[in-house]
Amino acid sequence: MHNLNIVLVEPQIPQNTGNISRTCAVTGARLHLVRPLGFEVSDKQLKRAGLDYWDKLDITYYDSLSDFFIKNKEGHFFYYTTKGKLVHSNAEFPDNSYLVFGREDKGLPESLLHENPESCLRIPMRNELRSLNLSNSVAIAVYEVLRQWDYPDLSREGKLTQYTW
Repeated sequence: MHNLNIVLVEPQIPQNTGNISRTCAVTGARLHLVRPLGFEVSDKQLKRAGLDYWDKLDITYYDSLSDFFIKNKEGHFFYYTTKGKLVHSNAEFPDNSYLVFGREDKGLPESLLHENPESCLRIPMRNELRSLNLSNSVAIAVYEVLRQWDYPDLSREGKLTQYTW
């Protein structure tokens, strides 16, 4: 069994966190939310985006980034940032990987990035544009890790409702 962890540091937009929670639920990834959050977890928009998946989540809350690191010393940390020099799909993701994403308006603290240059990953995009949406970035990152792991415990075949293949 592989352990994949998604870490959102101070997320601000409830719809993004709701979409990410759904991605975590359907892939079996654990979700880690680092406070302060820009919304209440009971927020209607958050629940609507994750809707019937919220109870399927393995979710942990932390009071700060230091609290997160104190409680998660074992693991392999990858920091997703538009400032990264390494392409995300060139990284190798071992078991117990933590994919760490910053808040939508500021990203991750530059001091954290500067201290971990070999773990700062960028999803390629056009230079003149600021960034991808956070929930899209998480989905891209999660599925790259799962592709490398050969999609463990995930269904690979769907079924038609009115026909058979």
